[in-house]
Amino acid sequence: MSDPKPKLKVAVLTSGGDSAGMNAAVRAVVKGSILQGCETWIVREGYEGLVRGNTESADTAASREAPQNANLKVYDSDFIANLRFGDGTLLRDGTADFSDGRSLHGRYIVRVGWDDVRGWFSEGGTLIGTARSTTFRTNEGRLKAAYNLIKEGIDALVVCGGDGSLTGADVFRAEWPTLVATLRSEGRISEEQAKYHGHLRIVGLVGSIDNDMSMTDMTIGAPTALHRICEAIDSIHSTALSHSRAFVLEVMGRHCGWLALLAGVSSGADFVFIPERPPQCIPWEDEMCEAIQRQRGVGKRKTIVIVAEGAHDKELNPIRADHVKDVLSERLGLDTRVTTLGHTQRGGRPCAMDRLLPTLQGLDAVDALLEATPETPSYMIGVRENKITRVPLMEAVAMTRSVAQLISEKNFEKAMELRDPEFKESLQGFLYTANVPRPDFVLPKEKRLRIAIMHMGAPAGGMNAATRAAARYCLYHGHTPLAIHNGFKGLLNDHIHDLSWLGVDNWAVRGGSELGTNRAMPDIDLGGVASQFQKYQLDALLMIGGFEAFTALKMLDEARKHYPSFHVPLVHLPATISNNVPMTEFSLGSDTSVNALVDACDAIKQSASASRNRVFVVETQGGKCGYIATVGALAVGASIVYTPETGITLDKLRSDVKFLKVRYGLDVKGKAEGRIIIRNEQASSVYTTEVLNKMFQEEGGSLFDSRAAALGHTLQGGVPSPIDRARAVRLSLKCMAFIEHEHAALQALPRAARGVHRQSAAVITIQGSSVQWVPVQEMVEHADMANRRGKTAWWLGLKAVVEALCARPQLIGDK
Repeated sequence: MSDPKPKLKVAVLTSGGDSAGMNAAVRAVVKGSILQGCETWIVREGYEGLVRGNTESADTAASREAPQNANLKVYDSDFIANLRFGDGTLLRDGTADFSDGRSLHGRYIVRVGWDDVRGWFSEGGTLIGTARSTTFRTNEGRLKAAYNLIKEGIDALVVCGGDGSLTGADVFRAEWPTLVATLRSEGRISEEQAKYHGHLRIVGLVGSIDNDMSMTDMTIGAPTALHRICEAIDSIHSTALSHSRAFVLEVMGRHCGWLALLAGVSSGADFVFIPERPPQCIPWEDEMCEAIQRQRGVGKRKTIVIVAEGAHDKELNPIRADHVKDVLSERLGLDTRVTTLGHTQRGGRPCAMDRLLPTLQGLDAVDALLEATPETPSYMIGVRENKITRVPLMEAVAMTRSVAQLISEKNFEKAMELRDPEFKESLQGFLYTANVPRPDFVLPKEKRLRIAIMHMGAPAGGMNAATRAAARYCLYHGHTPLAIHNGFKGLLNDHIHDLSWLGVDNWAVRGGSELGTNRAMPDIDLGGVASQFQKYQLDALLMIGGFEAFTALKMLDEARKHYPSFHVPLVHLPATISNNVPMTEFSLGSDTSVNALVDACDAIKQSASASRNRVFVVETQGGKCGYIATVGALAVGASIVYTPETGITLDKLRSDVKFLKVRYGLDVKGKAEGRIIIRNEQASSVYTTEVLNKMFQEEGGSLFDSRAAALGHTLQGGVPSPIDRARAVRLSLKCMAFIEHEHAALQALPRAARGVHRQSAAVITIQGSSVQWVPVQEMVEHADMANRRGKTAWWLGLKAVVEALCARPQLIGDK
């Protein structure tokens, strides 16, 4: 019987341009591979490093850093054998030499262990380097790359890069049998090596700030780049307003206008130029000037124009930021400045989404490698909403390139069709929210509605952006948007007024709640609420809020049989940092809150790491829902997370102390890592944050110390994230369209039947890759009313991922 094939050896490289989140992906591939029993390697400098290989021995086993306290009893000795190989500091700091004589000179394919990639996910760029290799594009270069992989025994490769890098990976895999045969015929590899390495497993991860890959909603780096752009625009807003200036911003995006478009939607810009939809007029200057003149005509004091670097007119003539500035200055007389953001869009710490998605994608990439056969295609790991997907790599590349081809052929309509549906919705949302109402778009008088908008519960990022979008949609079509201040109490006290186009202009970037909010339910005076509906002749109500809004919607729907005033469309748009509304995977404000948690924990972890052996117990908000704690724990690399869903027990605490002792005992002496423990505020009424802190202080002994930090309401405040702003616009406009449709349906029914038309009292939800409307009474079946959360949640399984990425099962056998 032949000897069994050795364990899979997995290498990962980053190629092409760098983007935030690449390090998170590399970290996930390394850790995921070790968890699956594989050996892991990184390739420095992308494909160029693959071609150069190792001119010196890459076997670092002889110089491996042995774990401290080697006599510590641990569960998985194989894991300990892959704990670290000593090059993590060199890779992270970008140095070739270290004081102990260790060097990366002449080594481009480097074996790494678990601790060698610790903390990488919070770093921008790519720590293992990237390069555009002309040598790899040649057959000779790929032959060298194949030899270098086989020499190190590597038979699986994860490539993180753009469409060019992924195409190169697929070509490499397709040529692999020929390359192996050539190497064997030249005598450079043995017959046994040729046999073992007859099949190269390849998986692709898309790293591109442009978000230009088809068949995936988001590419690695795009969310962080959007954050950088919106931060710049948010800073420019105040100067533009103060001086009544116009600013023209050039952002990246050669063939894809996603960054420019989403930045325009999120920041409340006035005009955008994107490759997929050039201005409809020739010359384009007329269309831009007319739009901005109308905005200035109603009293707007600032103008923001965003230009994608690949923008052009209908005849494919480039549109440059400097020319846009000249047009605004000469034709409209505006004091105009140009800001080119350039490579600042690539840099900085990754946002929460660029830590979460690459981590989950990297773990799935390892699974895809293990499942790969010579018959299966090379897969690209993508994402649809929050679901990780696998699609044939070359299908995605082909579709991506076809969009660029269609644009070059001036077939812009078809190019838009090949973008994902959210892209088209975002463009429509921008047009609704940026353009001043015009008489030709106003609906007939009999179709115009009086739509009230109310905030409920605690404030959440995106509430104001949603209100702004709803108000401007209403004004665009001739509806009357009515703001109800301070919830149902405000309605009863006549705190209600019309919203104006200019009055909501700056709301997109504001946190909190401009309308004011509280937790009062309509049952404080249902008759009075019905009377106010009648008094103000309300044709619909949009409630933006959390579980309180869902509960209020349920009350109003049930009261329809008694109060005909409620026979109107009643809509709930979920907005709560807790993300506890049933049946929807995301609520407005949850992304902002997780980013606030990430920012706070990054700062805390700096302090913890500087102290070398310190644990911080961080308390988060979230009520009886552990979403923030769980997702935040994954985004910051927490060691332990406590949530209300699983609670805290004495046995659990004993196990946690054991885990921390083992983990700190395995750290390099004098270089222990600071660690984070996340605790939801209502995880336990007995084991409070202070109790946990004191317990860890007592039990840590000489191994580790402990401190506590309660983040409190800092998770509710601050500037909303671009993702929450863009999502707010998208969902708010869908709410307005739903109201129009349901109002027409109600009017077509006999008056007696309107009270039982349950479809018109509904919640807008994100489920999987689609947006769905759910009648409120159907939502009740899926709600845990006592604990104010859904009965099921997509993110519950992430707690196991948090523990896996800390190697808890491997260290103490705690499954």
